[in-house]
Amino acid sequence: MKKIIKYFKECGLEMKKVSWPTRQVVLQSTWVVIISTIIIAIVLGLVDWVLGIGISALF
Repeated sequence: MKKIIKYFKECGLEMKKVSWPTRQVVLQSTWVVIISTIIIAIVLGLVDWVLGIGISALF
């Protein structure tokens, strides 16, 4: 039981050392991820569409 208590105390101490990002940084990072995901989805969709047309033309 002492090891469990020690573990949680050490976890608490380590969490105090963490440098948490601000709300603004989190929102900016979130938008970057969302926009990047949309762009990649569009590009992959176009590549799939072009390859589909190419394969249909061959067969």
